[in-house]
Amino acid sequence: MDVRQMNTTALAYIGDAVYETYVRQYVMHDNASNVDVLHKRAVAFVRADGQAFAIKKFVREKEDIEAPSEGAFRLTDDEAAIVRRARNHKISSKAKNADAMTYKWATAFEALVGYLYLLEEKERLELMINTAISAIEKERSQK
Repeated sequence: MDVRQMNTTALAYIGDAVYETYVRQYVMHDNASNVDVLHKRAVAFVRADGQAFAIKKFVREKEDIEAPSEGAFRLTDDEAAIVRRARNHKISSKAKNADAMTYKWATAFEALVGYLYLLEEKERLELMINTAISAIEKERSQK
């Protein structure tokens, strides 16, 4: 199977599950034993607006060739192509809690996670997810 040619919806399908697993591991570090508390903490990271925020930041970092921020996750050309394909893919389902554009960006985020996962690029995947979680956490704390 050529991951680079896979349908971006399929990539997003697996990416959603992989990302949720990483988020759940992250929130478990708070030592909360109440599952409701853990779920509420995880929601900020797995909601479409959080994922859209992170992927837009990565796209901006890619375009900011002159002065990327320190420790930035920068998309490769292949990764940017996956994001573009996923974002431009016609959506057939309606998002529950997000507008269509936010949903498309979130799907692009999940497709990129799926892409890196299926390529078995574990270091790259973890860098991307950790950068996304940090960015979402920082944005959340500023609200």
